[in-house]
Amino acid sequence: MRQSEIELNGTAAVCACEGVLYLPGSQLLAVSDLHLEKGAAFARRGLLLPPYDTAATLSRLNAAITRFQPKVVLSLGDSFHDRTGSAHLPDLYRTALQALQRGRDWIWIEGNHDPDPPVGLDGECCREFNVETLVFRHEPLPRATTSEATMAAGTAGAGTAGEVAGHLHPVARVVRRGKGVRRACFATDGKRMLMPAFGATTGGLLLEHPAIRPLFDPARLVAHLIGGQRIYSIPARRLAG
Repeated sequence: MRQSEIELNGTAAVCACEGVLYLPGSQLLAVSDLHLEKGAAFARRGLLLPPYDTAATLSRLNAAITRFQPKVVLSLGDSFHDRTGSAHLPDLYRTALQALQRGRDWIWIEGNHDPDPPVGLDGECCREFNVETLVFRHEPLPRATTSEATMAAGTAGAGTAGEVAGHLHPVARVVRRGKGVRRACFATDGKRMLMPAFGATTGGLLLEHPAIRPLFDPARLVAHLIGGQRIYSIPARRLAG
């Protein structure tokens, strides 16, 4: 149960407890919102955080890549916490990231925190990336109306069907035996998905948040919560508010 195998807009996908999405048909591993060098970005503004976020995030990313051995890694925006993060990346971490890139294709999706290509790192940079029946972009589009969906049918990258996005850092809350637990999650209604944030010090928004709730069909929405060693797939109607 370290993963949940799902179908997303007709594409086979795996939600893994490492916090990554894997497409076995394309051998593509997607990860979102790494927010590398967040602590350093805060320090440059005079706000001190523990400086270990990049090391922890890269260690978890290494574990996910080691497990799945993907041919392609896609970083779904906000890979760095600000637009100068990659330029200031210490050599130790740059070397570790370059080692993860070696022997595979790497795709950087533009984020709102890091709209520019990373400095000193390989990989393709783009606003969106289409693969199989999916389109990866950082910020989700507003949910399409029926008429808009009809007009967009057959247009690659148009509309929200097949969209995989990050940016909003979804979390869900469950209550067991009177105790509430919040977990980062993959949120999907089978047509589109919000990815969990991967960065070690990122926060999150509950699925009931006004920025998230309108994006999905509430009757079909499922939260795939990330536990320590497994994925817990729970229909949204059973989640705590």
